[in-house]
Amino acid sequence: MTIFLLSLAIGTTTTLLSYHWLLAWVGLEINTLAIIPMMTKMPHPRAIEAATKYFLTQATVSALVLFSALINAWQTGEWSINSLTDLPMNALAIALMMKLGLAPMHFWMPEVLQGISLPTGLILSTWQKIAPMILLLQTSHLINLNLAITLGLTSILVGGWGGIGQTQLRKIMAFSSIGHLGWMVIVLKFDPQLSLFNFLIYILMTTAMFMSLISISTTKMSEISMSWTKAPALTSTTLLVLLSLAGLPPLTGFAPKLLIIMELIKQNATLLATMVMFTSLLALFFYLRLTYVTSLTLSPNTSNSLLTWRATTKVSLMAAITNTLALTLLPLTPTLIMM
Repeated sequence: MTIFLLSLAIGTTTTLLSYHWLLAWVGLEINTLAIIPMMTKMPHPRAIEAATKYFLTQATVSALVLFSALINAWQTGEWSINSLTDLPMNALAIALMMKLGLAPMHFWMPEVLQGISLPTGLILSTWQKIAPMILLLQTSHLINLNLAITLGLTSILVGGWGGIGQTQLRKIMAFSSIGHLGWMVIVLKFDPQLSLFNFLIYILMTTAMFMSLISISTTKMSEISMSWTKAPALTSTTLLVLLSLAGLPPLTGFAPKLLIIMELIKQNATLLATMVMFTSLLALFFYLRLTYVTSLTLSPNTSNSLLTWRATTKVSLMAAITNTLALTLLPLTPTLIMM
């Protein structure tokens, strides 16, 4: 496991430090190959299926990235990340967005996340998205605006619509991820720094949610409704983290959404801002349904007995820190933006 985690770190770092498309591609490949053994750590048919689906998708993306970079090198005579012509750039943007799991190339994401364990799901939802997202940010000035807006809107719509009928928490988190990435891609062309800020907040909130689910060993809605007796305080903060993911004030998740809407209005894209807000109401519905299931389905009866039959729930320090940050960072937003 140490070797695989080290390989993940090396792969991401290689992509972040690269100025050459071939080196960036190598970093993405190391990342992909490092996480597949982590997915198949549990020898379960669902895990094997998830790893196979992930490998096939990533192999397709990898081939498309290499093909686009080759065509660009043929046209321009250089491998620099910042020198791209229109056609290779469009293909490359689509490939990177497919790697991130944006709609309509999102079909692998919920299935893969559902088939793997929660800790591996956390890595897939956060760490694995860093390298492609940074490549998109580096080439944001070259991306086609219509392509970014279309895929962003589609992702927000699919992220909301897909999550409504789900009872599995990992699939809900997958559709949540698709929706959040849609917000980032919509503002990518207008303000890449704001897109990066949204990405950092997304990583923080997703880590907090996954750490909470790992602590209370929950993968289904029916299980999270009975989690109060296991860890009352953690269940309460998990409920608030869900509302933060939904983007409700005064929680941290409200900051990027407010800033993105303000940026779109500043760019005279009022119609786009309105469409984004209305489509995100779909996602708000399933977050609110999940908070309802968590808090209002069963009465919060805490056992008076000192010796319970249940295994004790150990809340990690990481879960406590990420939960706190995912709930309280909104007042720091102006300072962060100024920096």
